[in-house]
Amino acid sequence: MQSKPSTIVMLGTGGTVAGVAADPRDNVGYRAAQIGVAELVSAIPALAGMGLQTEQVAQVDSKDMGFAIWRGLAERVSHHLARDEVAGVVITHGTDTLEETAYFLQRVLAPVKPVVLTAAMRPTTSLLRDGPQNLLDAVTVAGAPGARGVVAVLAGRVHGGLDVRKCHPYRLDAFGSGDAGALADVEEGVLRMHRPWPTGEPLGLRRLPVDTEAWPRVEVLLSHAGVSGTLVHAMCGSGVHGIVVAGTGNGTLHHALQSALLQAQAQGIRVLRSSRCADGAVLASVNDLLPSAGPLTPVQARIELMLQLCPA
Repeated sequence: MQSKPSTIVMLGTGGTVAGVAADPRDNVGYRAAQIGVAELVSAIPALAGMGLQTEQVAQVDSKDMGFAIWRGLAERVSHHLARDEVAGVVITHGTDTLEETAYFLQRVLAPVKPVVLTAAMRPTTSLLRDGPQNLLDAVTVAGAPGARGVVAVLAGRVHGGLDVRKCHPYRLDAFGSGDAGALADVEEGVLRMHRPWPTGEPLGLRRLPVDTEAWPRVEVLLSHAGVSGTLVHAMCGSGVHGIVVAGTGNGTLHHALQSALLQAQAQGIRVLRSSRCADGAVLASVNDLLPSAGPLTPVQARIELMLQLCPA
């Protein structure tokens, strides 16, 4: 009889959770990505005795996250999930682009085992650091019976990989799930579910060129009072493949910006309208001249459009 998978693999990518500051009272002037994932685990007594397997995939401040790290991370996640003894994977990440990595991994892998991203808003040297509890909660979720899909665990809440977004630049509870709401809460090591785990059909790594320089270029623009079409024309001239515009309200656009985007669309450049509002969806209408990104945030829409533009 085959034993139940029990191994949890923790992949490190850097971020604030691995950051240090000279002064323990300093929660903003720190250097991110200074401590390796194995050292993070060994410094947390509740994790040190769990027999976690660790691997350093990258060591970056997540504001500098790039496609090469995404591809390498997806490959390592896929490798470990294919091992029979592995129950789930935890990824330590920076908070700035965690939502982008989560969306990317869920769309590409849509794993049937749990892949849990976690992070910290304060460095390891902080007087009141949040990293240890977040890491412990992430391991709890990765080992939970029936868990699957890409999720993010922060401040005791579990967010779906297609929903999670950073909502505050400083608070410890800096993440939300928009209108969808959290998937679950982790309360004293117990998981309380609110809605089902993420599912979906994986696009697969083969869809993405091995050379990440060949990935489609998609940029994000913001509509605002007095905006012109200058940046759109510049993007078109630089060889962009797609443009996501964060419109006002229900994806509405300044007339000068819309005119330039319509010209870009006529040239074969894909355009999606999202909203600069934090929550809600862009509701399509019969009068739309540019397609809606629906409930996707601007950065989610950028990833989605990039994946759509990759050869099938």
